[in-house]
Amino acid sequence: MRRLTTLFPSEFLEEHAEELGVVERDRKLQIPVFVWAFVFGFAAGERRTLAGFRRSYNSTADEPISPGGFYQRLTPTLAEYFRDLVEHGLDEVAVPDTVDVDIDRFSDVMIADGTVLRLHEFLADQFEARHEEQAGAKLHLLHNATEQTIERIDVTDEKAHDSTLFKTGSWLENRLVLFDLAYFKYRRFARIDENGGSFVSRLKQNANPVITDELREWRGRAIPLEGKQLRDVLDDLDRTYIDVEVEVEFKRGPYNGTRSLDTKRFRVVGVRDEDADDYHLYVTNLSREEFFPADLAQIYRCRWEVELLFRELKTQYDLDEFDTSNEHVVKILLYAALLSLLVSRDLLDLVTEQADDELVFPPERWAATFRSHAQLILHELGEHLGYSPPPLLERLIEDAQKIHKQRPILQETLATATQPRCES
Repeated sequence: MRRLTTLFPSEFLEEHAEELGVVERDRKLQIPVFVWAFVFGFAAGERRTLAGFRRSYNSTADEPISPGGFYQRLTPTLAEYFRDLVEHGLDEVAVPDTVDVDIDRFSDVMIADGTVLRLHEFLADQFEARHEEQAGAKLHLLHNATEQTIERIDVTDEKAHDSTLFKTGSWLENRLVLFDLAYFKYRRFARIDENGGSFVSRLKQNANPVITDELREWRGRAIPLEGKQLRDVLDDLDRTYIDVEVEVEFKRGPYNGTRSLDTKRFRVVGVRDEDADDYHLYVTNLSREEFFPADLAQIYRCRWEVELLFRELKTQYDLDEFDTSNEHVVKILLYAALLSLLVSRDLLDLVTEQADDELVFPPERWAATFRSHAQLILHELGEHLGYSPPPLLERLIEDAQKIHKQRPILQETLATATQPRCES
């Protein structure tokens, strides 16, 4: 339990909640329990409900909170507070990676990616989707594979393009960035190169640059490629690798109201996929002297780490199943899911430290284990923090009783409906 209270000390949770105005100074709401109830309440159970989070709180806090008192705390300020906790946790918790290629020459390897979250259709105005009569949010991550941390998180509507959130600048110097196709733009690649950074990206299907030079010599009657467009010769090639220099044309950013055309030379590498009888094509500014085609393909596989994070959030925490039409509740639940993931990974680090060296803990198997023990961990954490919840019987009575006097339960409704018939 000390590991968790070191990650999020109670004093820090309380002070920051007061700074933002999440709680009043009388502290009727026990904010450390409130936070932990969302962290472990999100992890536990097959389906997350707001009532379930309230029950998690009431099973741990010194005094229970009423449904009205609980729901009125679910504000935009609480969403901001949870986001701050996520950013704090990201600075403390490592996210494992599997980078095997020698990339010590870079200060950091960065991975940019995003994933779509389907929302209640009533949120279509707040979270505009690509299709009408739908609502969707997008979670964007900038993952530092070297430091094993997530450096940036953004939440937008689905229509917001991933690339608009990636800003080039001097921070890119001596960093390697890995992109999926959502970020493909020659002007972006040029800006990275001009800022002293490096990149590897898949080549878009409709990209057909002109080959200016072959970077590998082939013996025999090899097809000459110089001066030809890449896509025009792919079907005629049967090489294991393609390694060429290409020239691309793009528009620079606006200056004095105009956008000038420019050209840039990059390297394009193809690695043959024998099963698909096709090539995986990558565009990069990394030199052949330092990285062979197979090296680039292996480096690009590092992106799979972010895909695994998204898959874990969706499969283990049902991140894309938000049954609410409240905009800020969506954000609260999103950040609660990320907090659960961070706490889970922090405990995985502890388990790995304590276990024998030869033991292996696959992330998804660990996530399922963490979920199955979430309520037990929350109970022990509450005891560690010195909370004394009401007796179990009192909590059962509190949670099971009818809340709204005006709303009849099913038996009452049936009795009222059948009474006239019985009397007649």
